Amino acid sequence: MCGRTACSLGADNLRRACAYRDRRGRRRQPEWIRAESYRPSYNKGPQSSGPVLLSRRHLQQDADSSERVLMDMRWGLIPSWFKKDDPCKMKFNTSNCRSDTMLEKSSYKSALLKGKRCVVLADGFYEWQQQQSGGKQPYFVYFPQTRDAVAEEKEEDEEWKGWRLLTMAGIFDCWEPPAGGEVLYTYTIITVDASKDVSFIHHRQAFTLTAVFPRMPAILDGDEAIRKWLDFAEVPTQEAVKLIQPTENIVFHPVSTFVNSIRNNTPECLAPIKLGYKKEVRATPSSKAMLGWLKSSQEGTSQKKENDLPRWTSQFIHSPSPKKTSAGILQQWLGKEGEPVAKKHKT
Repeated sequence: MCGRTACSLGADNLRRACAYRDRRGRRRQPEWIRAESYRPSYNKGPQSSGPVLLSRRHLQQDADSSERVLMDMRWGLIPSWFKKDDPCKMKFNTSNCRSDTMLEKSSYKSALLKGKRCVVLADGFYEWQQQQSGGKQPYFVYFPQTRDAVAEEKEEDEEWKGWRLLTMAGIFDCWEPPAGGEVLYTYTIITVDASKDVSFIHHRQAFTLTAVFPRMPAILDGDEAIRKWLDFAEVPTQEAVKLIQPTENIVFHPVSTFVNSIRNNTPECLAPIKLGYKKEVRATPSSKAMLGWLKSSQEGTSQKKENDLPRWTSQFIHSPSPKKTSAGILQQWLGKEGEPVAKKHKT
């Protein structure tokens, strides 16, 4: 499942990171809809709001369906048919939606068949591994950040060369209070059977009597997959759902149990730690550099020159990244001798 994410980019940088090419091949940035409601977070859980991409045609019927917009939506889908006066009275957990039942359950079927498909954006997501001691070790899971994409950035170049966002397939819906009022946009993240890497994180103690079938978010790897998922007018549901598959193109690293509390919302939530040591974020020179960069990604924090940031090319413009890559940005910042690095599980 996916119960906790991070999305630390400020509104302007998030828009740049989502640049894409439209049907005519023109480079575009999605327009923000109500950007003032968006709040970056290193520790985002269900019932909070988060950024999603969707087709503009959902909001404007005569718009090109390949044109994208950004919206801040509440995590946890409220179906349009929900009759109670308060969305908090929804009795079911709809933060995740299983891919194998999404066309059967009424909470998701109607919205999916109407083309209400979205892409949920995040730096990555958190998963917890059960320990034999009884505790749980959190991990941060994200796209590999390829070093080959590093390039010199010119001042006039608007292309995003920072963190590669994780792009998860979602379904959204619009709920209006029965007595009238502002429409509430909500979403759910589609989950699939976990890949080998995420299954490793989900691994339970041996000799369990109950079979465990771990889940992970359905990740859309590359702009072509994102385009097909969002363009509901050109790509019917039956074709779009074929995109919903597990991916091996992820890396992960252990993080401090500091992230366990949803109230903790600082860069320390996703900073790598070295297992076997006291699980505290140490103020080493390299971790300070990484944490400084993470903090500077939010508007309203201390300003930092763009050419001081680590730079990678956005997946929204280019093809999917290679399946076997380095751990990327966090490894570059924290991969010096004596520092933890992101791990790829070896079978």
